[in-house]
Amino acid sequence: MTKIIVVGGGIVGCMTALELVGRGFQVTIVERNIIAAQTSGEASWAGAGILFPLLPWFYKDEVNALSLAGAASYPKVCAQLLAETGIDPEYTQSGMLVKAPFDATLAQTWCAKNGVAFEHKRDDLFLPTIAQVKPPHLLQALKQSLIQRGVTLIEQTQLEPLSACENIDGWRTNQGKLIRADTYIMTSGAWSFELLKETASQLNIKPMRGQILLYKIPVNTLPHTTYQNGFYLVQRRDGYLLAGSTLEDVGFDTSTTESVKLELQARAEAIVPSLKHAPIIKHWSGLRPGTPDNVPTIARHPLIKNLYLNTGHFRYGLTMAPESARRLADLIG
Repeated sequence: MTKIIVVGGGIVGCMTALELVGRGFQVTIVERNIIAAQTSGEASWAGAGILFPLLPWFYKDEVNALSLAGAASYPKVCAQLLAETGIDPEYTQSGMLVKAPFDATLAQTWCAKNGVAFEHKRDDLFLPTIAQVKPPHLLQALKQSLIQRGVTLIEQTQLEPLSACENIDGWRTNQGKLIRADTYIMTSGAWSFELLKETASQLNIKPMRGQILLYKIPVNTLPHTTYQNGFYLVQRRDGYLLAGSTLEDVGFDTSTTESVKLELQARAEAIVPSLKHAPIIKHWSGLRPGTPDNVPTIARHPLIKNLYLNTGHFRYGLTMAPESARRLADLIG
């Protein structure tokens, strides 16, 4: 049986492992932290869970193809995870309201071309089929499913940057242990470039910080995900509401800033005035794997024969994850 190591235990890594174990491979995940733990900097649990590329009419076709195919997979994925593990990823078709100003003609043309339903609400555009999941619950369900399926999880283990080679005979941890497999897959998001910078992989990935606020307000105060001018509000079933997020080129700095907090707070209150009287429960940040045009790399490494790449998904790793995993698994065969 072919042994595969997946480097990175975020949503893309876990989805990739789930796809591969379902095809009969023996899979191990190596994760620098603890999978599904709320660790500072990890984009997988920190994001809003919107299953749609924000303003897709501005993105390249390959971004939208991956995102739409991935989003279409989630009803089945979430139902399967709930049945297997008892953990509900909270798939919810809440719809998304795109508030003016935006290019209405461009948006409507794109929606009609791609079969995405839309309705006019005065100057705004409502997309009724857009859904969301709760990323921490999705990760918890994925982790439990992988354990039940016999996937080995090696957590709190950091790998050394890989040296240039023709084949990986083993990947050394920072504790000096050599971890071996037949095939290796890089899914480490923002940390991918640091691990591969010596291998001439030409990965154009860098961390991009996003800060988010969390409120708790009455359930269904905001029944639809709402987007306006690069800012979104997403309310969960339990009433928690996320407001975000920023795009900051600050390296691996996962701190939060008071100026951004005030900016996000003002934008949230402009859309939902009742938030002026609601306390901010939490303020956190995550590091996205920034890439030009949001285009990920799903391919074999150009020089190392037994290394594959499934990384660089920028803002849409969660949305793209099921389709990215399928495409990567098809490459391995």
